[in-house]
Amino acid sequence: MRHAQFLARTVFVHNNNVEEACRILNRILGKEEIFDQFRRTRFYEKPYQVRRRINFEKCKAIYNEDMNRKIQFVLRKNRVDPFPGCN
Repeated sequence: MRHAQFLARTVFVHNNNVEEACRILNRILGKEEIFDQFRRTRFYEKPYQVRRRINFEKCKAIYNEDMNRKIQFVLRKNRVDPFPGCN
C-alpha cells in the first residue's frame, strides 16, 4: 500500500517551464514536511535530542493554538460594545 502523502501528486510542466514546476513541487513537499523529515533523518539523532525536539514541537503547537484562539477572539466582529454611549 502506498503512503497517503504520495497519492495523486502530479506536477505538470506547462510551456517547457521547468523552473515553475520545480517551485510548485518544492512548495508541495514543504507543506507536507517532506524536507524536514529528510533533514532529520540524514544524520543519527540521539534519543535525548528526539525527546527535546518532540517536546519543543508539542509546546510550540500548544502555544500557536492558544495564540490563534486569542487572535480570533480579538478579531471578532460581533462583540458587544464594552463602553456603550461613549463614542
